[in-house]
Amino acid sequence: MPSVFSRIIAGELPCYKLAEDDLFIAFLDIQPLAEGHTLVVPKIEVDKMIDLPEKYLSGILPFARPVAHALERAFPDKRCGMSVIGLEVPHAHLHLVPLSTAGDISFTRPKLSFTPQQMLSMQALILQLL
Repeated sequence: MPSVFSRIIAGELPCYKLAEDDLFIAFLDIQPLAEGHTLVVPKIEVDKMIDLPEKYLSGILPFARPVAHALERAFPDKRCGMSVIGLEVPHAHLHLVPLSTAGDISFTRPKLSFTPQQMLSMQALILQLL
């Protein structure tokens, strides 16, 4: 059965897309730790980041960089933290999380909830800055 990320990539499920190329897609997390929390996902379904083919491992940070810079401009008092956890969805992915402290990227914290309109507003803001 395809992962939820594979279903997003295939267009079967909607997302708040920020960037896409032949190898990767970036979209807002719908269970975020912070405003702008973004997932960068390779377009091949591999469970663990360390098992990705070389071109994906070497390409994920260059793909994520402009998105991370846009997040820092969208949320100016924040840095863009990065994390690879890989427990909730069996599909390799990188979290980009605007943060002020190390605790802001703790996945033990309660997730935030935003309305669809708030998500669209965040998406539009970030897209303007890409």
